[in-house]
Amino acid sequence: MARKAGIRAARGGRPSRAEALRLRERILIAATELFLAEGYGSTTIEAVAARAGISKRTFYDRFDDKAALFAAVVHRIIDEIRPPPNVPLIEGAALPAILRRLAGFMLHAALTPQAIALHRLVSAESARFPELVRAVTSDGSTREGIMLISDLLARKLRRSKLSAEDRAFAAQQFIYMVVTLPQRRAMGFGAPMTPAELEPWADRVVALFLHGCRGMGA
Repeated sequence: MARKAGIRAARGGRPSRAEALRLRERILIAATELFLAEGYGSTTIEAVAARAGISKRTFYDRFDDKAALFAAVVHRIIDEIRPPPNVPLIEGAALPAILRRLAGFMLHAALTPQAIALHRLVSAESARFPELVRAVTSDGSTREGIMLISDLLARKLRRSKLSAEDRAFAAQQFIYMVVTLPQRRAMGFGAPMTPAELEPWADRVVALFLHGCRGMGA
């Protein structure tokens, strides 16, 4: 039976689900390496197929075009840098401590080499290829973060007068406050922040953010 199964596979039989997933992962690994090293415009489907060891037909059986491939690469990178599902994000009673933990997770994710390389790629080529921005924004991870923080504020700041719109706006600003400057400095806009600088940075962002939220709810 095993020999017959091997013969069917060799003749181009339908791959198993596990084989299909391994093949997709191989394509995504090859595409990630090329996109981040060569850029979006310089990476071709032919180059991805060659690096992955597949035919172009095999590629197009799985992805519609280069934009769809890039979107899948973005999703894969974000999945790799986000906290594992079993890591508690919002446990605890004190809002400052919860926000401080979230800030730490965000900084860790935003400052990984892959995140920095992806951000640099999108910044450099988005004017020529608007699909890059669409791929990043359509992933939904930022929206998830905004909803998480907004819901947290609704529970922990019950006495404030923050509307749902205010909470969503505040949550978005919190993410920008935590990530933007450290990430820009990691990209070369100034000296990269050291671990000794990032610790007080996160503390001060949380303090400023909560001060602003309480002012909005006054």
